[in-house]
Order: sequence, then structure tokens, then C-alpha cells
Amino acid sequence: MSNLKINPDRLWQSLMETARIGGTPEGGIARLTLSEDDAKVRAWLAAQTAALGMTLVVDEVGNMFATLPGRNPDLAPIAMGSHLDTQPTGGKFDGVLGVLAGLEVLRSLKDAGLTTEAPLMLVNWTNEEGSRFSPAMLGSGVWAGVYSRAEADARQDAAGESFGAALDAIGWRGTAKAGSQRFAAMFELHIEQGPVLEAEGKEIGIVTGVQGLRWFEARLTGCAAHTGSTPMTMRRNALLGAARVIEAVDAIGLAHAPHAVATVGFLEVSPNSNNVIPGQVDFTIDLRHPDDAVLAQMEAELRAAFDAAAGGIGLEGDLRRISKVDAVRFDADCIASVRAGAERAGVCAREIISGAGHDAVHCAAVAPTVMIFVPSEGGLSHNPAESTSAAECATGTQVLLDAVLAHDRLLAERHRAA
Repeated sequence: MSNLKINPDRLWQSLMETARIGGTPEGGIARLTLSEDDAKVRAWLAAQTAALGMTLVVDEVGNMFATLPGRNPDLAPIAMGSHLDTQPTGGKFDGVLGVLAGLEVLRSLKDAGLTTEAPLMLVNWTNEEGSRFSPAMLGSGVWAGVYSRAEADARQDAAGESFGAALDAIGWRGTAKAGSQRFAAMFELHIEQGPVLEAEGKEIGIVTGVQGLRWFEARLTGCAAHTGSTPMTMRRNALLGAARVIEAVDAIGLAHAPHAVATVGFLEVSPNSNNVIPGQVDFTIDLRHPDDAVLAQMEAELRAAFDAAAGGIGLEGDLRRISKVDAVRFDADCIASVRAGAERAGVCAREIISGAGHDAVHCAAVAPTVMIFVPSEGGLSHNPAESTSAAECATGTQVLLDAVLAHDRLLAERHRAA
């Protein structure tokens, strides 16, 4: 198997074919989870795995698991995959590449008449994006026991439709209990969604972990009053307080450079009138860092800055943490397999930390897991202009194939030794 090569043209054809399901005039994809287009692309994937003689199991939250037998039924499967849902302004590669690359690995093995020692599994996780039903990574979260099926079913989209009702409506709720499908390891190929690999001229990112994140909802309340008749010294301007917090958030990120990021991405001002002093501002804060201890320090600094900004001008403040995801370190053996795969493929690689969350975060809590990154042109993602070249997609898929084969040899050797 050491000289086995993937078929780059077939991979690209599959990417372009699935891009037409939910495709937009701008060249992107709007394939929201549990939509009719999601049902169509799921059916497409099911047909491709059936053609390879794979057994498909769908669990109670719609996660898809297709398995190809190996020579040794005593070994648990090696899984590959990602997600097929997109943002409303999604591109052709985010998530989709990871699923179709896994499919191409399986097709290439089938073409060559080769069978691995361990079974191979292809996974499509439900609702990774979280753009329709919050939170993100919901399907893998239920699989990993982070959320219950009931919690998932109860989530509602902006129109008030529940996750459970939408899943039933498209006919993709399976009978398998979430978490019943297990694997020995998970390999997720993904576009970087950042500029590092492109800037450094690297073909592959060997992802060693995912940074932790903490999300907050903040509210500052002052007093709405007329801009012309309220003296500057007597104002309780909520927007002024928010501006000071925003500046502090930026300073916190810079203070913990180069790995920290800190962002205010949503701002709602009330009453939002040109001649009324803002009486209330609601906004969100996103803090991230690969070290949980540093992230905790960033949160402490945020809370101090928030209290100072509110108290300094007589505002009432409410700062609530709504999400806490600890930093993830991927499995050393899986990382070594990716490194071996990159060496086998003869590509230029570097280790990297993922700045974005992925299903691999939840997988890593249950099974040995790793990710592989390929470059994103301009670091752009969640945008119709998102672009990774055919050659870069092929390189990533070849590394995925070689990494999975390296890990298969490792598992087989350990099984024989035991």
C-alpha cells in the first residue's frame, strides 16, 4: 500500500458535484443543516458508500457512519470525516472536503483491491456549523455525551422550528443510539480557515490541538436622554462604556500575543437614535487561547475591565459567560501518523493549533483524534469566495490516506503484540 495514490480528478469532480447542492449564484453553498439540500447531499453520500459495499448506520441525531470491513474484525474502525452542512454564506470546502477526502481514500483503496487491517469508517456529523441550530458541533456533541438527544431536539432556529422536527421532516433520524458507533481513531481533514499555511508556503498543517474558548454576553445599562439638553458631565452613556470594554478586549488579546485572540463581534445599541444618548448596549465577547490557564487569566482581566468601565460612568453591568470549551490536545500517536503521512507524501508541513472549533474537539474526548489542515486562500472561510486549489485538496487527501495507512499498521502491530 506504500505507493497507493488517490485520484485528484475524481476528488475535485466530487467537490464540484456536491457544490451544486445548495449552490449560490456567487459560487458558494448555502446548505443549512437539516434543510432539503442537506437531505439531498446526505442521499448522495449514502449512494456513494453503498457503491463501495459499505454498511451505513445513522444515529438518532442524524450522524452518518459508513463502514468498510477490514481484514481483522477484532480491530475497531479508523474513522475519517467532517460535515456537509454549511453557513448561509458558505464555500465549497469547509467541512465538505473532510468528508469527500475520506470518500476518495476509500475509493482509492477499493480501486487497488486493497484491504486495511482495521475497518475504515466515513463520518458525516450533523449541525457542525451551528448557523441554523445553536450550539455548533451539536451532532458530535450528542455523540460524545456533551448534550442529550432531548437537548438537541429542543433547539430552535430563527423561525421557531426545532432541531427534532427538522430532522424528522427530512427523514434522516436514525435508530442507532447516539454514541453507539465507536472507533479506534478519528482523522479530520479540513481547510485551515486562516492565513498561516499560505503565508509560510506550507502545504500541510499537522494540527496538534484546538485552542480553548470562552464566550460572554454583556449588557451595560445607563440612561437614554436627549443629546442636546443633557450636559456631558451628567450623562450615563452605555455606548461609551461599551467602547471602553471593546478597547479593553482588544488590549487583552494583544497582551497575551501571539496565541491569544479577543473579539467583540456583535453590538446592539438601544434606542439607536441619532439624537438620543444610548441607554443600553448588548454585545458579545469571544476569548480564545490554546492554554486554559492563560484563558482563565484573560477572563479575569476582562471582568476587571468590564467592572471598571461600568462603574467609572455610573452604568449597571451584567457579564455572563455562556460557553466554555477547554483547549484540546490531540493524540500523540495520531499526530505521529499524520507526520509519517506527510513525510511519505513528500510535502512541506508544519505543526499548527486550530483557532476554530471542529467536531474533532468532541471526538478527542472519546477517542484518539487528530486533524490535518490544507491552506485557505487569503485565510478566507464562511464566504462564497472561500478557495483551496485542486492541487491543495489532492495533497491533503494523499496525506490523509498515508496517515490512515500508517495508523492502521500501528494498530495491527499493537494487536499482534497483545
